Amino acid sequence: MTKFKRLFRRQFNLLIGLLSMALVVAFTACAQSTTTSDAPDPATAGATPSEFRIGYQVSANAELLTKSLGLMEDKYPDVNIRWLSFDSGRDVNTAMATGDIDVGLVGSVPVSTGIAQDLPYQVYFIHSVIGDNEALAVTQASGIESMADLTGKTIAVPFGSTTHFSLLSALKQEGIETTDLQVLDMQPQDMLAAWQRGDIDGGFVWHPTLSRMLDSEGQVLVSAKQLAETGIVTADLGVVNTDFAAQYPEFLTGYVTALDEAVQFYRDDPKAASEAIATEIGLSPEESLKIMDELVWLSAEEQASAQYLGAPDAPGAMGQVLKDSAEFMVQQEAISAAPDLEVYQQALFNQAVSDAGS
Repeated sequence: MTKFKRLFRRQFNLLIGLLSMALVVAFTACAQSTTTSDAPDPATAGATPSEFRIGYQVSANAELLTKSLGLMEDKYPDVNIRWLSFDSGRDVNTAMATGDIDVGLVGSVPVSTGIAQDLPYQVYFIHSVIGDNEALAVTQASGIESMADLTGKTIAVPFGSTTHFSLLSALKQEGIETTDLQVLDMQPQDMLAAWQRGDIDGGFVWHPTLSRMLDSEGQVLVSAKQLAETGIVTADLGVVNTDFAAQYPEFLTGYVTALDEAVQFYRDDPKAASEAIATEIGLSPEESLKIMDELVWLSAEEQASAQYLGAPDAPGAMGQVLKDSAEFMVQQEAISAAPDLEVYQQALFNQAVSDAGS
């Protein structure tokens, strides 16, 4: 077993251990509840919660635009809408396990491992199909011009993320062993600081950190969009607590409707959308629009197709994407086993996009 794999598995297993303990506490506390995740409770199906906790990430997608435009606050003035910021899907997974949020944004890879570890959530929305907004940036001083030049270099990436999956997949495609370079586990803000200090030669990350690295004498070596063209697909997904979805299905559809409105707003007036989201990202409207255009924004109707989430009686292809991602993480010894495809298909809560898109 390589040193990198041992380090990754040790860190990942520590995280899963913490998540498992949190899940025991959460499930024990809910043991007396009569709500099940199999079907909505008729007494509460049309109800709205007093509070809605959204675990978001600073990414140029419909969820961030929904926040900026105040669509949920306008739609549900009597509900306390709480926007809670997270740095990575790993952190969102932890918050989901401890019951601190109702919905959250997680990359397809950590979602695949989360489902494999029985985290209590389902996928209800595709915030974006990842394109050029995630990339491996390298410093000009590193002299890296091709993947082969990564040998002996130091590259940072948030472990367990979509970019981690993309980096390892790219290395595998090129026949490069992880032992041929140093791969460090870094959250985006730590990666940027390390980049500025000259401690790393590159990093696989997303905007706005990616933009700041490129503005600081960096260049893109390979992007998620290029990898997708070779079959390595990644996406940012919306996950919902299973009990929350069962208790408030109509409210969740209402949230998806708001997200769908944001998608349409961007399509109708990209300039206005970029101006609205710029303050959230911390970039200019022009820079924000460039980042927004690097993502694939899908409407609820599009997501309800067989290509993506599908319908309640016909799960979509996203189930296979998650299954494939989990199988890859098994190969990396990050998780011990990947569940059957049926488990991933059952984890697609596609009722909301089906209702919102109809």
